Amino acid sequence: MAATGEGGGKEEVKTNFVTREGTYRLMPLSEYSKPTRVPYNGQTNTPCKVTFVDLEDGSGNSDRICFNVGRELYFYVYKGVKKGTFPTCHDCNEMLISPDSVQLLVGFTAGQVQLIDPIKKELSKLFNEERLIDKTKVTCIKWIPGSPNHFLVSHASGQMYVYNEEMPCGPTPPHYQPFKQGDCFAVYTCKTRSTRNPMYRWVVGSGAINEFAFSPCAKYLAVVSQDGYLRVFSYDRMELISSMKSYFGGLLCVCWSPDSKFIVTGGEDDLVTVWSFHEKRVICRGQGHQSWVSCVAFDPYTTTIENVCDSTGEEEITSKSENKNGSSVYPNGIYPLTNATENHTKKQTPVSSANSSVITCYRFGSIGHDTHLCLWDLTDDIIKLPCGRVRGSVVSTSAAPAYSSNTIPRCSSANAKTNAVANDVSVMDGNAYAMTNSTMNPTTKFATLSLGDRRENSEKKEHKRNFSLAGRSSDKSQTLKANSIRPPDNALKLLGTPACPRLNEAPLLEPLVCKKISVDRLTSLVFKEECLVTACQEGVVYTWARPGAVENL
Repeated sequence: MAATGEGGGKEEVKTNFVTREGTYRLMPLSEYSKPTRVPYNGQTNTPCKVTFVDLEDGSGNSDRICFNVGRELYFYVYKGVKKGTFPTCHDCNEMLISPDSVQLLVGFTAGQVQLIDPIKKELSKLFNEERLIDKTKVTCIKWIPGSPNHFLVSHASGQMYVYNEEMPCGPTPPHYQPFKQGDCFAVYTCKTRSTRNPMYRWVVGSGAINEFAFSPCAKYLAVVSQDGYLRVFSYDRMELISSMKSYFGGLLCVCWSPDSKFIVTGGEDDLVTVWSFHEKRVICRGQGHQSWVSCVAFDPYTTTIENVCDSTGEEEITSKSENKNGSSVYPNGIYPLTNATENHTKKQTPVSSANSSVITCYRFGSIGHDTHLCLWDLTDDIIKLPCGRVRGSVVSTSAAPAYSSNTIPRCSSANAKTNAVANDVSVMDGNAYAMTNSTMNPTTKFATLSLGDRRENSEKKEHKRNFSLAGRSSDKSQTLKANSIRPPDNALKLLGTPACPRLNEAPLLEPLVCKKISVDRLTSLVFKEECLVTACQEGVVYTWARPGAVENL
């Protein structure tokens, strides 16, 4: 409890204090206490005492701390004022899973990567142990699809490294030579006679890499950075395909749709953004969170994609991703992307009528620092909106009325393309403006461009155009300059383009569900067949059963 000050108010617990020799600071990462799994017995009323022991074992960390709590005595390695190292991310090798063994990669705050087997309870290997490759925090780590021993690691330095778990790391800092370079990225290899880790180094963008994700078809890599950019690469060819810019601030999370057609991102603009991989444009933005979006994920078990044949009998949409392998092979024995993971089973209903339209509905979820869970439905109403023209171009229909630049478009039809002709709809900036009223499709009640009736509230919640200070790293700027990578274009120049449309230029999506489910910021979201799982910063993991999965609750 906080102490009472002289004025009668509560006195805050201090984390630092100043003396004539300087400031003393509390080191929270060097805190020692009893394990949380051990119950506290206060009946003894015994004071806690501390004793230090110097073992002088030559390890450089010979101090030990001993203290008592209740009836228990604890003995720890004491690190003093050194910052503790703790895990930040992890990934399991799905190709080598067996009842007796699991290969689990773990990234740490100091840059190290550890390969362990939690079933056998043994340490396998340690990479970047001396921090000669990268000294910054590991932000994301993934096994490369189709490879049993290659993995990709991203760091807060804005760089990614390809490792082979069968190869060692050198005893000296690696020297790199250019391998491939493109717009705002470059790829390097180690300049050594013998092959060693890392096999490749990617330098991407001008800020920390927050997350990356391989597409379900295992051909493409999506990377989101603190500079606010989503960049999509062809991984085998090491080529940048396209990019997207956040409304402002950094992008923190990214996820592919099960059919590799769409990418959803979330970040510091409090929005979720749906980007079309094939059309290379923003499909819509979701507005429901009141703080940073920390995780996005598609729900493959409620996503519906139905196959429909057109009048010629040719299939328009396939619900299964391609599993063909790229033909590119690179030196140093890198394993190309193969054996793509098949998509989850999707609902397929045969349609007899040749004139029936394709019924598509993607379900995805998002969580944020506002402790809210949002579920979204992405339907044909939004996916099929025609690609717009550049602002200022002539409207195709002469009878089209003039619209204010801050008007939020509305869609009141399940097929925007058909009604664009039937109802004399003029198209501008990627949005359809209906001149006649029609009935809303009830199946898309919650996934509409429905903020037109709430312009006043929308204007009040207008995002400020400020950018994250974390993306302005001086160290990263020096790295980019040394590697001759051209920094990204001014974000203000991209505003209003397909790479970063204004809020009133892209459809706004309302959440199907938006509920506060935690007392601390949410950090993880996983969809499973019978449930969805969420986790918060405090380490509390909740399981939410799907309807009908559990009876008689």
